[in-house]
Amino acid sequence: MSLDQRFAIALVVMAAASYLCRAGGFFFMRFVALTPRREAALRALPIGVMTGIMAPAVLQGRVPECAGLAVTILVMKASGSDLAAALAGVAVVALLRQSLQ
Repeated sequence: MSLDQRFAIALVVMAAASYLCRAGGFFFMRFVALTPRREAALRALPIGVMTGIMAPAVLQGRVPECAGLAVTILVMKASGSDLAAALAGVAVVALLRQSLQ
């Protein structure tokens, strides 16, 4: 089995696992009462995931990642949109990495 085949298999397996987790979550949440506390916890998940992704890079103190985090925070506070904030942060990191090479 070549490396390309292994990559394709791994990609398909990860996509299937991701889909099953998401679909399973929707299925099982039908049986759980959504209290205000649980709703707040579910709303906080995207922030926790973004923090987990960005924290190692920011802790290394590299300029593009720190600037991307700052822009993400500013856009999130200004717009209230997770998607806009994430896109702006990624764009800043990409542009700074490209220009600082």
